[in-house]
Amino acid sequence: MPHLPCRSLKVLITNITLATRTGTEVYVRDLALGLLRRGHKPIVYSTHLGGIARELRAKTVPVLEDLTQVSATPDIIHGHHLPETMMALLQFPGVPGIFFCHDWSAWHDVPPRFPRILRYVAVDDTCLDRLILEHGVAQEKARVILNFVDLERFKPRGPLPERPKRALVFSNQASERTHLSATRQACSQASITLDIIGASTGTSVTHPEEVLGHYDLVFAKGKSALEALSVGAAVILCDAAGAGPMVTTAELERLRRLNFGIRALQKPVRADVLAEEISRYNAEDSQEVSRKIRASAGLETALDELIALYDEVTEEYKSTGPIDPEAEERAAASYIHQLAVKNQRLQSENRQLRSELETVYDSPTLRLRNRLVNIPIMGSLMRSLARLAAR
Repeated sequence: MPHLPCRSLKVLITNITLATRTGTEVYVRDLALGLLRRGHKPIVYSTHLGGIARELRAKTVPVLEDLTQVSATPDIIHGHHLPETMMALLQFPGVPGIFFCHDWSAWHDVPPRFPRILRYVAVDDTCLDRLILEHGVAQEKARVILNFVDLERFKPRGPLPERPKRALVFSNQASERTHLSATRQACSQASITLDIIGASTGTSVTHPEEVLGHYDLVFAKGKSALEALSVGAAVILCDAAGAGPMVTTAELERLRRLNFGIRALQKPVRADVLAEEISRYNAEDSQEVSRKIRASAGLETALDELIALYDEVTEEYKSTGPIDPEAEERAAASYIHQLAVKNQRLQSENRQLRSELETVYDSPTLRLRNRLVNIPIMGSLMRSLARLAAR
């Protein structure tokens, strides 16, 4: 049964993109639909719309790429990503905000310093350290609200076999240039069939909840790992950044506090490293991990915590009164300065890359290659070889 709210909140949720299927996009979709079910009014803003935006609109959640289209003032801003959060705060003066950090290193997860941001939330202990230890966010204003999974969508599978037979790499970063080759080799040595789901290989799926239950073993990180654990698959933490352990009951609490993310991926991605983790497969232990995840990491539990935080922040803002407009203007000026510095850095990097490309294009090897391609029979042969290599 949905929890009926004491009052209906208009929650403006921002995200840098809604065009692919990254962790924050799925987070936004699940959050918005959960709020809608509970009688609140989510509004989602991004400057880059796509598949997730269409899913939300189909479920009657307003999605927009121009904040001037919103004529009603939100009650609170749930901000993901620096530019979009700042645009929302500047568009709606007098509305308090919360900033959510999802990534240890991404530039757009740098927390904006703005007077109306009353709380900063990290999805794990790693991101909490980024907020407090790298960007000076006051400890009393920061907290962790762990990632979640929609248990209504991700249903539990049947019992795992004694030995894994089918495995899945579930990652948008998976390719032959990252961790796919080592994973394939490790699975081949263990006589395990391997499939891939991810953007880099052109194999993304709209509804992973319909396919995850078909696999005994999943290689993933972050929210993807959480989804795979929730259906009952055994999970080895692995992505382009590195390899981690098999998620077991002994390490579940620690790894969950790290969002199954970068701090848990401390080993090199090699076939022998992954083979050792595959050897730790234990069907009974993996099923107990899944039971614990389903008991503690559900969307409804997270919604309770998030809505309580919205109420806390809106009540605090009412009691403290409006923020000094001069303080907001100074914060906005500081943000514009950040943008100017970043723009200069990007232009410098662009000039350097152009110079390097010109050097490559002017090399004897490339000039010879271009002459060969212009010979009809050689050009046809090289294109055939490229197609063969791709296959």
